[in-house]
Formats: sequence, structure tokens, C-alpha cells
Amino acid sequence: MADYSVFEAGDVVLQSGLTYRGARLAYKTYGTLDGAKSNAIVYPTSFGAQHTDLEWLIRPGKALDPSKYFIVIMNKFGNGLSSSPSNTPPPFDRGRYPQWTMTDMVRVQQRLMQEVFGVERIHLVYGFSMGGQQAFHWGALFPDRVERIAPICGSAKTSPHNFVFLEGVKAALTADPAWQDGWFAAPPTRGFQAFGRVYAGWGLSQAFYREEVWRRLGFSSLEDFLVGSWEANFRRRDPNDLLAMLWTWQHADISANELYHGDLAKALGAIRAKAVVLPCDTDLYFTVEDNRREVARMPNAELRPIPSIWGHRAGNPALNPEDAQFIDDAVKELLAG
Repeated sequence: MADYSVFEAGDVVLQSGLTYRGARLAYKTYGTLDGAKSNAIVYPTSFGAQHTDLEWLIRPGKALDPSKYFIVIMNKFGNGLSSSPSNTPPPFDRGRYPQWTMTDMVRVQQRLMQEVFGVERIHLVYGFSMGGQQAFHWGALFPDRVERIAPICGSAKTSPHNFVFLEGVKAALTADPAWQDGWFAAPPTRGFQAFGRVYAGWGLSQAFYREEVWRRLGFSSLEDFLVGSWEANFRRRDPNDLLAMLWTWQHADISANELYHGDLAKALGAIRAKAVVLPCDTDLYFTVEDNRREVARMPNAELRPIPSIWGHRAGNPALNPEDAQFIDDAVKELLAG
């Protein structure tokens, strides 16, 4: 049986002009909503992740403490649990799936919080990677409703270099012979292998590999790590779902809507939430410099880079206690402020 709930969002008109009919947003809650409905934390999922991949962070005594806060993990559209290419009926299945922007996603998330729980103000939006991008979107789209945001290894707008990186992994996946007529009709075995290996070079830093940190994680060789960690991780997901999530990531932009008309500086300046923005020093595609430029435009934000050789993976440090403590301390300060 499913360990999550589903918000039936109905027919959603997307920014593309297409209508997604019968949209379903999967979510899971932790903790109890207080009487004033003032302790809600929204925790959107990252690329390829589902709520089970992220709930390790929700623990008593940690920043995301279910004894203090009411935490809602939002499974973003495209991740296989919420409406996705793999679970959408024809004619909008697989490669015909109506693409969701971050703006589309976050607006449905806000509806869930208001219509299901009656929550008008969000205490914190916490997110890693694509989850961090959603945190930025929450702050810009609902500046009067969000008190704090903690974007970790994410950005307000996907940079051109980040876009190109994603073109590379997408090309590796779609080079498989199973890619036909704009979608995958069968599992792309060779495509998954190529996708994992290309991604492995970007997700972690040069120093991580030079120091063979993968040995601490129980892998006996570099090849063992590439297959057992990277390839295995992506093979858990439907390839059409992966492509849909890549599209959303590539087009992430808090200003690409009728509120800001592409004016990124205006959108950043509109974020009233108190923010701590946590890039990693060695992240190769969500860079410190990109966040530095964004934070400079935000009226109530602090840039606090994570000093780590774990690259992008420093932002979701399930196997990395030092980085986990750094992030936890920063978010606790944000919540106490």
C-alpha cells in the first residue's frame, strides 16, 4: 500500500497553454500542524527523488524536527508518484506529456497547503537541487505567504552552463536505440549506463575522486561505484520521467511568469522571506558565483557556501555527516531568527 497521500488538483492549465487533466500531487506529512497553523514546512523533492529518498533528514533534534514542525514532502510532477509521463494515460503519456514548469508545480503545491490544510503562511520552504529551485519559486511567487526559504545547491534560474550540462546527460540517455518517436518504448539499458557515467563526472568534485572517497561508502573500486551508485540510482526511475524532470530543470526561472515578465532582478527583489542560500564550494553546475549574484538582489538573504569536496551531493548528505551538520546548523539558525 502507498505510504503517501494524493491531492487531486483537477484540470490544471499550464504555462505552455496545455491543460493537464486530473492532475495528482503525491505528498507525505510528518509531525502535527499546530492550532495556529503556523509551523508548516514545505520540502519539495529533487531530481529523480521521491519522498522516501529524503525523509532521512526528518528527525527529532534536527532542523526538520517533526516534534516541532508539520513537514510536507511534495513529490514534484514528473517523479513517478505525482502525475508523470509514466502514469499519464494517452494521448498525453510518455513523450507527449504536457511539460510542467517550476511555476506550474509550486502553484499546485500552494493550493494543496491552503485547500487541504488551511495553511496560509509557510514557516519554511527547504529544498535541495531542484527542490532548492522550487524554494526560490515559492519565495518569488508567494512573497506574502513564505517566511523563510533554505535553497541548498539550487538556483533561482538555471544558468546557461547548467543547461548545457543537462543537454549532455539528456543526449547520453536518448542515444539508446530504445529512444523512438520522441519517447522510450522499452528500458534504455545502454542509455542508463551512459547517463550515470556522464552524470558521475558532474555530481562530485575532482577532489572527491582524487581522494577515493567512494571507498568510505563501501565500494571496492571506481567501476563498482559508477555501476552500484550512479547507474543503479537512475535505473530506479522511468526514463520518460527523467526527461520530463530534466525539461523542468532546464527551464527553471522565477521570473518567467506574468508577475515578473522575465525580469530576474525584480523577481529576486520581491522575495521577502528570510533566506539562507547554501551552495557547495565544489558544485560544478549550481555554482557559488551564480548564487552570489542572486543573493545580492535579495533583500533578506545570506550566502553560506558549504565547504566540502562532495560537490553537488554535499547538498543531500545522507552519507556525509560533516556536511549534514553544517546544513543542519545553518537551517536551525534560520528557523530561530
